[in-house]
Formats: sequence, structure tokens, C-alpha cells
Amino acid sequence: MKFTEEMFATHMRSITGSAIREIFKLLGRPGMISFAGGNPSTSALEPEVISEISAEVLAKYGATLLQYGATDGFGPFRESAAEFLRTAQVNCTAETLLPVQGGSQAFDLLLKALINPGDVILCESPTFLGAIQAMREYNAKLVAMPTDDQGVIVEAAEELIKRHHPKMMYVIPTFQNPTGITLSLERRKALAALAEKYGVVIAEDDPYRDLRYSGEALPPIQSFDTEGWVVYMSSFSKYVAPGLRLGAAAVNNPTLLRKMVIGKQSADVHSPLLVQAIVDAYLRKGLMPGHLKRICGDYKLQLDAMLDGFKWFPEGTKHTVPEGGLFVWAELPEGADGMRVFNAAVEAGVAFVPGTHFYPDGGHLNTMRLNFSMSDIPTIQTGMERLGGVIAKELAR
Repeated sequence: MKFTEEMFATHMRSITGSAIREIFKLLGRPGMISFAGGNPSTSALEPEVISEISAEVLAKYGATLLQYGATDGFGPFRESAAEFLRTAQVNCTAETLLPVQGGSQAFDLLLKALINPGDVILCESPTFLGAIQAMREYNAKLVAMPTDDQGVIVEAAEELIKRHHPKMMYVIPTFQNPTGITLSLERRKALAALAEKYGVVIAEDDPYRDLRYSGEALPPIQSFDTEGWVVYMSSFSKYVAPGLRLGAAAVNNPTLLRKMVIGKQSADVHSPLLVQAIVDAYLRKGLMPGHLKRICGDYKLQLDAMLDGFKWFPEGTKHTVPEGGLFVWAELPEGADGMRVFNAAVEAGVAFVPGTHFYPDGGHLNTMRLNFSMSDIPTIQTGMERLGGVIAKELAR
């Protein structure tokens, strides 16, 4: 008997996986320049520091870190992580903080706790393609919220709430993935008010907030929430190391927090205690401020190089100018086909992510997401010139 498509769960049959994960398979080619991923720079990682801290925490806690632990998390890490988030005006305590395997698990647990097949989720358009995949795996109905250069258009979001009665909104407020746009202060306040008015949970995904290179930091949506409707999801992947897979969810609704803890019990029992102890020590040693200052200085130079590289792109190309984060979003002149450009660019030795993958409803073929953190400045300059040439040739066809 053959294993047929009908044997898969209905909601999984149309899921093809992350476009970025597929693109990564191309990056082993010699000479390939990648603007495709969202990884921190290799120079931003600190293996020697992590190695030293690992030895310290193992000496301090011993076999405790190698045993099973509480699903709710390692107490010292919950304390230090909550203190770290409070510096950004996140309303949380150790008791309301859940350690997770990166911010992606926080969102998965939230979906698991709340979403039935057919439930509506409002999301930005475009939005993070990994979140689109996660929402579809729970068989949610995705409804796109219009955005502009200040993020979600609140009036349009309210009309969609009235029309579709969503259970959840998914928002990346700061240096949004994929556009790099930051949600304005007034709109943050307004979205929190909408959540309370209509009883809609907001999943606030904020993994880039401290990668700021200019402008002023803004308080999270969650800081304006007084009734526990906003779940704040953070991650240490972009700050310390993605391979540690550690994040934190601030959940001020006790019942919802308990449901997420139960969901985590069946998923992985608990986040690794050793990893939680390492990041806890990193925070308590006061290493984060200096580390962020160093990597943000480097990233700003890389961002500036990418923005300068748009001089090689055809006239009529538009792009965002982010104040931080890891991505620049570009719109090519009308008629350009990002998928066709992608294939030609790969042949020329440069990769990016076609923008169509970030739209819940597809389309928008003339868009692309470019990452600058994984390439040094000379490589960015070469890659942007190369990519601009490919686009020009494709438009001339």
C-alpha cells in the first residue's frame, strides 16, 4: 500500500514549508551572496563568552541543569528576563513570564491555546512568512490588514474586526519582518484599545526591538493593555544566539498563561535549563548593553551600504529606510516579476526572498525582502550591483 496525500491531515496538505528554508538549500553554491535569511551576523555571536558562562553555570548548579525542570521555567531566568523586558516598558513579572523555544514557540503555544479550525486571525499584509505557515497549520482563516509607512492602519483594522469577528491579531510592531517599518506610537495605543473594546487577543511579536540604529524607542503595544489582551513575545535569538532557541512570552492573563504552559508540557516538557541558565547569567553579568551597542554599530554600517546599493536598481524602484532590524523591503517597477528575477538572480550568484511569500493572499510579485546582517560591506556592495543588473535585464525582456 502506498502512502497517499489523503493520509495527511487536511490542514497540512497545502502546507509546503518555509520559502526561506528552501532558499537556504541554494546558499551552499560557491560564490553565492545571500540577502535571503534573517540570521544575525556571525561576528555578532560570542562562542568564547557562551563557553565560559556554560562552565560557570554548570559549576554553580551542577546536575540540576541536566535534569528535567518545570515547564514554567527556570526561576532565575524568569526573574532576569522579566527585568530585561521591563526596561523596554513591557508589563511583566517573573510569574507572568513563560520561557519558550524562541519566539516562534510562543506563537505556536498561543495558537494551540486559542485557535479552532476556521477561526479568523487578522495579520499585517505583508507579514512574517513563518507566522503565516504557523497560522495555517492550525487551520485559521487569515485576513490581511492594510498597512502603510506607519504600520497597521487602525481604522481599517477596526472595520475588519466588525466584519470578521477575529479571535486574534498578529502584529510585528518594531522593524517589522519583512518591511522594516515601525508601528507609530498612536497606533500602538489604538490597537491596544481595539483589543480591549472587541475582546481580541493581540500577539505582539517583537524580536528586533533592541536592534535600533536611529530614532527613538517606542513602548510596546502591551504597555497600553490593562486587561491582559496583549501577549508580548520576545526572543534572545537575534541578540545572543539563535542556536540557543530561547525566548520569553509575557502573558498577563493567568488562565491563558496556564493553557500555554499545558500546551508546552506536551510539546517539549520545558525549555533546556542549561540554556536558560546561560542567558540568565549573560543578563546578570550586564553583558547585554555593551553587546547590543557593538552589533548595532556594525549593522548600521551594513544597512547604510545596502541602502546606498539601490543606486544600481532601475528607476522607479521604491524601498523602505528602516531605523533598525535586519531587513529592507523593495518594490520594483510595475510589471516586474520577483519570482522570475529570483531565478535569474540565483543564476547570477545572489539570493533574496521574493515578496509574494509574505502576503497571506499572495500576489505583489514586484516585491522583495533583502537582509543585510549576514554579509559584510564589500559583499553587500557587490551583491546589490549584481542584483540591480539582473533586475534591469529582466525588465528589458
